[in-house]
Amino acid sequence: MSQIDSAWGAGPSDRYEALAERFRPVFARIAATAIERELKRELAFEPIRWLKEAGFTAVRLPVEAGGQGASLPELANLLIELSEADSNVTQALRVHFGVLEDVLNTRDEARRARWFARIAAGETTGSAWTEAAGGTLETFGTRLSEKNGQLVLNGAKYYTTGSLYADWIDVGVTGPEGEELSVFVRADAPGVTIVDDWDGFGQVLSVSGSTTFTDVPVAREEVVPDAERWRYSAAFYQLYHLATIAGIGRAITRDVARAVAARNRTYTHANGPRSAQDPQVLAVVGRARGAAYSAAAIALQAAASLERAFAAHFAGDEAAEERANAIAELETAQAQTVVTNLILDASTTLFDALGASATRKPLGLDRHWRNVRTLSSHNPRVYKDRIIGDFAVNGTLPPYQWRIGTPVAEPERQAAE
Repeated sequence: MSQIDSAWGAGPSDRYEALAERFRPVFARIAATAIERELKRELAFEPIRWLKEAGFTAVRLPVEAGGQGASLPELANLLIELSEADSNVTQALRVHFGVLEDVLNTRDEARRARWFARIAAGETTGSAWTEAAGGTLETFGTRLSEKNGQLVLNGAKYYTTGSLYADWIDVGVTGPEGEELSVFVRADAPGVTIVDDWDGFGQVLSVSGSTTFTDVPVAREEVVPDAERWRYSAAFYQLYHLATIAGIGRAITRDVARAVAARNRTYTHANGPRSAQDPQVLAVVGRARGAAYSAAAIALQAAASLERAFAAHFAGDEAAEERANAIAELETAQAQTVVTNLILDASTTLFDALGASATRKPLGLDRHWRNVRTLSSHNPRVYKDRIIGDFAVNGTLPPYQWRIGTPVAEPERQAAE
């Protein structure tokens, strides 16, 4: 059934339905076992493999390179559909799609060819940037150095989302001269240890735990200065969360509608003999669906701003490119608080359409709130309205979230009077 027939609206392009039909059987297969995986903490190795085999992880590659040439709005809409099936799987691939975006933007032809071949072959990439200890806002505790003529990597990372499922890891490091670098190492390289110790209450299968690197050899061609990497990454990674959250909104709608349709018990003070005929219950379901519809529409509007930033990168006008990047950052920020509020609210009020039995753990309905709350905490939304207001009032372009860590010097705190 098409998006239009399902009342989710048209896709972002005339060819979207044909593109999505290629992957929908895989999405359905993933959805069929999503709750079981969640309840048993069964890692999503199989769903990731199914997506690789279907070519999903290469969908944004050009057709001539083995992909489908998907636009950013098309990718966002596919991510919404995947997230309806299982948002853990979507989140596990977040950095992979970010690395693919980086490769699409690179002017290094050798790097482009090398990574196009890897991605076309189904290889994926995980993340190792954030540090729980040792890193500051200016430098990483994880270091690249030279030992016996070989570059080696040493350090520890947390929030290494997707790395346990991946073939490669994108690692943020401080170089021998204090420079900011990215390095890419094989996930199975000697000295790489990945531990699934993520203990968050949401996105429990995104394997966002710890990775340590002990004298891991690094090929010189896999070292990339930060200044040479793509410039709209902050907006892209936020858009990715928006699409994931919008997909969770659709999953909420699906689950609560099915539960209401199947419910036979009612109350003496209800408005109908069954919940499916109770106007107040139907209104709860309707509000949840409206929230999911709006969240997806907002996410796709933000995705269009990233498509413009992508096009600007190749236009040869540096000032116009930077402006497009800033606008994409603003659009995703404007979307963030609205989308998260819509779906957080829906993830809570869905229980108003059901009885106390809906809180039973085997149903897994609590996972929707836990997942949305976790995703909306990554890039704190508390700062977004201020940033947007500063632009609206003063024309101030947004700051970018490139790094998280401790300040080099602890700021002075004013003593309480």
